[in-house]
Amino acid sequence: MTNEEIKAYISSHAPEATFDETGEWLNITVDANSLKSLTTALLGQPMEMNYLFNLTCVDWKNHLTMVYHLSSTIHRHPIVLKVNLDRNTPSIETLCFTWRTAEMLEREVFEMFGVQFLNHPDLRNLILEEETPKGIDASKGYWPLRKDFEDPINMIKL
Repeated sequence: MTNEEIKAYISSHAPEATFDETGEWLNITVDANSLKSLTTALLGQPMEMNYLFNLTCVDWKNHLTMVYHLSSTIHRHPIVLKVNLDRNTPSIETLCFTWRTAEMLEREVFEMFGVQFLNHPDLRNLILEEETPKGIDASKGYWPLRKDFEDPINMIKL
């Protein structure tokens, strides 16, 4: 499929979608409310985006952006889906029932950025302790990859 065909298909399922073609891959920004239905449509014909090969989060200081890298192993066309989230209460529907690779990647984003994945079957830390370490203000959250995170031991400030 060409980028124009992909854009037309996505616009039919998420009319609010915006597109950026300045990079190597087609980047699509959608609303969090459209994500679940759009990804279900992307998994089926004609797109057949059957491979979620990366899922991460970006902290822009005023909001968080979820980033999903998808590809079709049949048609060989990759896309990048992006969803902006409120930084104070970041939550989004889980995609682990659409792509199983999302399960562990969502747990990592939950642990490092504090994003709540709604309906995730096992949302818990992978690496960090469940309790906030001594010296960390628990009211601010303990999310080491957020830009406002202050580590009292290493004294890193961004």
